[in-house]
Amino acid sequence: MEALAHTVTLTLPDGSTRAVPSGTTVREIAEGIGPRLAKDALAGKLDGRLVDLSARVESDARVEIVTPKSPDALPLYRHSTAHLTANAVKRLFPTVQIGIGPAIEDGYYYDFNPERPFTPEDLSAIDAEMRKIIAEDNPVERLEMSKEEAIRIFEGQKDSLKVEIIRGIPDDRVSCYRQKDFIDLCRGPHVPSTGKLGVFKLTHTAGAYWKGDEKNPMLQRIYAACFLTQKELDDHLRRIEEAKARDHRKLGKELDLFSFHPWAPASPFFHPKGAVLYNELLEYLRAEYRKRGYQEVLTPQIFDAELFKLSGHYQNYHENMYWTEIDEREFGVKPMNCPGHFLLFQTRLWSYRDLPVRFADFGRLHRYELSGVTAGLTRVRSFSQDDAHIFTPFEHVESEIFRFLEFTDAVYGAFGFTDVEISLGLRPEKRIGTDDQWDRGETALAAALEKSGRNHVVTPGDGAFYGPKIDFRVKDALGRPWQLGTIQCDFEHAESFDLTYIGEDGKAHRPVIMHRAILGSFERFIGILIEHTAGNFPFWISPVQAVVIPVSDRFAEAARGVAARLSAAGLRVECDDRNEKLGARIRRAELLKSPCMLVVGEKEAAAGTVAVRLRHGGDAGTMSIEAFLSAAAAAAAGRKQELTTEVKDR
Repeated sequence: MEALAHTVTLTLPDGSTRAVPSGTTVREIAEGIGPRLAKDALAGKLDGRLVDLSARVESDARVEIVTPKSPDALPLYRHSTAHLTANAVKRLFPTVQIGIGPAIEDGYYYDFNPERPFTPEDLSAIDAEMRKIIAEDNPVERLEMSKEEAIRIFEGQKDSLKVEIIRGIPDDRVSCYRQKDFIDLCRGPHVPSTGKLGVFKLTHTAGAYWKGDEKNPMLQRIYAACFLTQKELDDHLRRIEEAKARDHRKLGKELDLFSFHPWAPASPFFHPKGAVLYNELLEYLRAEYRKRGYQEVLTPQIFDAELFKLSGHYQNYHENMYWTEIDEREFGVKPMNCPGHFLLFQTRLWSYRDLPVRFADFGRLHRYELSGVTAGLTRVRSFSQDDAHIFTPFEHVESEIFRFLEFTDAVYGAFGFTDVEISLGLRPEKRIGTDDQWDRGETALAAALEKSGRNHVVTPGDGAFYGPKIDFRVKDALGRPWQLGTIQCDFEHAESFDLTYIGEDGKAHRPVIMHRAILGSFERFIGILIEHTAGNFPFWISPVQAVVIPVSDRFAEAARGVAARLSAAGLRVECDDRNEKLGARIRRAELLKSPCMLVVGEKEAAAGTVAVRLRHGGDAGTMSIEAFLSAAAAAAAGRKQELTTEVKDR
């Protein structure tokens, strides 16, 4: 009977059970199941809680052994490798202070406060030291202790950052991990020994404020890619190199699309070719708006602060706005269009017959972003959005959602985005409006998604404070997700701005306001499009759709005539008649990502034809100028990515 009192029952993932003595470690459980499992074991799970292999089972529990095949293995592996990095840095730079080292997507980072910034040579030395520690196969031991004891340890190591963290922990006891000569504060768990690690690559360093606060010291952050297999790491590193080649900041300069100047921080200058791209985007959406019942409006750039107090931006967004004083009154530069659209809706009496009203606005917006987070076109301070606001009776919300879904399909497809993830954000804890409004709104959005057959995920608590929303993330050519579109139900601002329409019953009713965007900001979308296409823009939107190239100076005049004819027909075309070799000019057109090159030599000049060379299709033969124009018009009208099919059909 005494023996039974000291046994516990384990339930394994396959549903089987086994009895073991109380106090048995997870490692011993793995060994009891089989030697191969014991060899592969990285950690364990007790009743769903991740624990070290050294953890003891004191009562009945569901037990799972975590191996490299387990979903929990990768974050565990990455965090343990972060500690390995700190171990190596401490060996090489004993006076460095260590911060935090969490696992992140694709790897981890670790923050340090060194006497000087790390160099590329330092990263190589740290990598080598990490490999040495892996070869030592040092056990990783969990130590539990009082806060006072932990403070003494880290004060002895002169790690003031760790001491600061410990002082902020509310519990009386903390846990640390030791691997031979290194000890670090951590909740754990970790892999059982350093020999289990090894698939990583230190990629770069960056500055990072301690605790993300610019008032705190600037630390040195070491980033690393980390995976469970070498193939996964190699594939990731290849994607990184491809991403570097596609970087919109690099290609924007090479393709002469945009630039920045320190006198207008984080506010892009679009060059002529970039402006063509920008305006083609805008005109495309304008044409779609006309077909879909939107009305374009223009609203002021600067408003009295009272407007932003009424909309809530003054209270909740003040630090992200630009402010000025005019005639002793405070004014703000608008960060978004919606408050101005609310004022527009107030200017007349609306009937239910007039609704839905769809206001679209391409006005300039300005938001103050910290200089540390601005990044090329994807995070700027001056921009324009393709946002719109729909004022509708509640009973039309579902149909408006359905119209919007169809709209997003058309737009994303036109730019070659075929992998789109959709999420339905439900009510957050802090919200306004009645439960009945939220019930009706969430039901309407969910019903529209179900009826459309769209796969989506539900994200509780992710709604806007004024209503539920649907968000759209597109995946680019490298599989990276980008948040683009959104449509949100707003129950609040019709109340605060006293917006009404006259219903069929002759009484005043509040409309639902639907905030929506498809591309988001034009600036950010152009940055994403550059990287998605690697600068090979779809033919229909390309800043230069064709380059005419004479074989030699003898045919320059004929080539200029072809270019003029194509330009008169509405094609965006350049003529490269510089006094350079033909191959060099063709190579330049290829580097500038031109969709097609039209070569004019003796035969072409005499016959009124062009030799067509496509961006991704090679030589496409000779065709008349009329035939090429017909192919180009068909490709543009069909929003085609390339001219290949249209040219071959002619």
